[in-house]
Amino acid sequence: MSLQENNVYYNQIKNHPLFSGASVAEFGAFMEDCNLREYEKGDTVLFSKTPREGLLLILEGMTEVYVNTKEGHSSQEVLEVLEAGDIIGFSSLADFLGQPSEVEVNYTVEVQAVEKSVCLQIPYSVLEKRWDKEEVREYVLRQVSVRLRDIYASLAEQVQLASQWGESEAFIRRVQDIMTTPPIVVDQETEVDDIARIMVKESTSSVVVEDEDRKLVGIITEKDLVHRVVAKGMASGLRARTIMTPRPFTIQRQAYYYEAMSSFLMNRVKHLPVVDENQSVKGMLTLSDLLRQQNRGKFEILQEVEESNAETLPHVKKAIYEVLGNLIQDKIPTLQILNIITQLFDRLVRHCVVLAVESVEEKGYGKPPVAYSFYLMGSGGRGEQFMLTDQDHFLVYEDPEDHQDPDEIEMYFRMLGGEIVLWLERAGYRPCDGNMMASEHSWRGSVSKWAERLRTWGVRATNENILLGHNFLAFRYLYGEEAVDEQFTKMVLQQMEKSRIFLYRAAEQEKASPVQTLDHPIRALFRLKKESIDIKKNALFPFHHSLQILAAHHGVVGGVPTDQIKKLTRKGVFTEAFEDELLFAYEIVLKIRVEQSWNRYSRGEQSSSEIKFTHIKSRDKEELMLALKTIRSLQNQAIGAFGMM
Repeated sequence: MSLQENNVYYNQIKNHPLFSGASVAEFGAFMEDCNLREYEKGDTVLFSKTPREGLLLILEGMTEVYVNTKEGHSSQEVLEVLEAGDIIGFSSLADFLGQPSEVEVNYTVEVQAVEKSVCLQIPYSVLEKRWDKEEVREYVLRQVSVRLRDIYASLAEQVQLASQWGESEAFIRRVQDIMTTPPIVVDQETEVDDIARIMVKESTSSVVVEDEDRKLVGIITEKDLVHRVVAKGMASGLRARTIMTPRPFTIQRQAYYYEAMSSFLMNRVKHLPVVDENQSVKGMLTLSDLLRQQNRGKFEILQEVEESNAETLPHVKKAIYEVLGNLIQDKIPTLQILNIITQLFDRLVRHCVVLAVESVEEKGYGKPPVAYSFYLMGSGGRGEQFMLTDQDHFLVYEDPEDHQDPDEIEMYFRMLGGEIVLWLERAGYRPCDGNMMASEHSWRGSVSKWAERLRTWGVRATNENILLGHNFLAFRYLYGEEAVDEQFTKMVLQQMEKSRIFLYRAAEQEKASPVQTLDHPIRALFRLKKESIDIKKNALFPFHHSLQILAAHHGVVGGVPTDQIKKLTRKGVFTEAFEDELLFAYEIVLKIRVEQSWNRYSRGEQSSSEIKFTHIKSRDKEELMLALKTIRSLQNQAIGAFGMM
């Protein structure tokens, strides 16, 4: 393929650091020597033991770099996954630079397309013509150093995991290693009586339903048979399509154990059809399958949460902490740890809200008079709460109809807010020191009341209101009616659009408190006599505040930071490269915070966000320096959005 035939890639290539700054004539000459190559899923992009003749820039799709672990066998170990924007072929740069090898070099890795991919082949003759540009050399050096760092980290983790194989195997195994095959399949017209007989004969608790094209359309579980047939006394003759759950949640066969566990927790299901890249069902995975694989019993907590009451609720905290400790010990990536723990805490909080609703009804206040939604704020809203701290939440309910008494509605939700606080306190959440809880009048109200409250914050953008606003903008919908959440979120966006002075004042505060970057080498820390850093105050807060300012400025509110970052990239606010840098910085800061806080808790020490440099590894210090520089860049972008640079 020639570039002229594929203009969709023209700007992507022209603006790439390898070619940026080249004149039109130079760029045209370079492209005459380069080739666009297209690969279908499963195609080999680079074979092992084949000389490398240049670099491959991935323009679209995804590839895996792997080694065959058995001669003549298809068993593969994936070393890294490369996506659009990544480069293949760095391992041969020594040849290009004229560095002789004392031994004959045999390239033992292969590269395979895991989905339809397009790559630009850049011969070394082109790279040589660009090599005199300092920015090109700096880009290549940076990319190579990042890849080298990641490969060393991966190698170290694999060596460590190998020594702990019996303990950690379940977490690094893939779904295809655990799933039950083949899946039990029925069509949409199969009679329910026959489905029941099949399930008994096959000793299975679920079957998948496919259409005439062998595409997944539904799932039927034992629970469906009991609730939708037996309990209702339905007559025989029913078909699969009438009782199945349509469009079930699925999981890819290449997903990891902990991804599957996250899916079970997040979607509140116990069966996941396993599909390949063509959405063809290849097996079935159940929650029981995962629990059998991880025999330490730590996920028995799921049942414990759902069945907890006033007496047993305090025990759930201990069970979640056991999960957290094992995840940290197993070296699961920090964002994955927080994803799993967040799902557990979300279940706990939802359960407390349900208990609060039941308690209000038992006290004679009846059922909710209007639809409502319940939100978390602060670390819980951001999905960062790995250990129970204080409560941060609020309630939103529909505006009353003309025939409804607003005072009675307010009375109900005042009672509900108070009960939620009490139940969460029983679970281990201490009340918020700043009273940012649904029990307080200022943290509950109708959609109209909330609109008035936000208008007040916008008009009176005091330091206190900006602080409240930052905590509020970390909101995340957790329970209630989705229709109320949609109405509320739309209102918040409208108010943010009208309250530019609020965002401007918030940006001013960021300008007044710039992120302190740490110069390297590491010894510079000691020249400055800087022995510690408050990871929340000096890293997480400016990260979140700057991200919230930019997000609200561009029409994005609510949700966890990773979602906000991805939405801003789609809107063109961030480049894909800066998105990667932000996610890396976020992961590093959270990793240090989680590990240090857990170590303090394990030693029985008082909780603190102050991190002493003597307590973290040199590699973590270096990565923290990079993370702080990225956060400083984010802060500058937030400030620059309001013309303050």
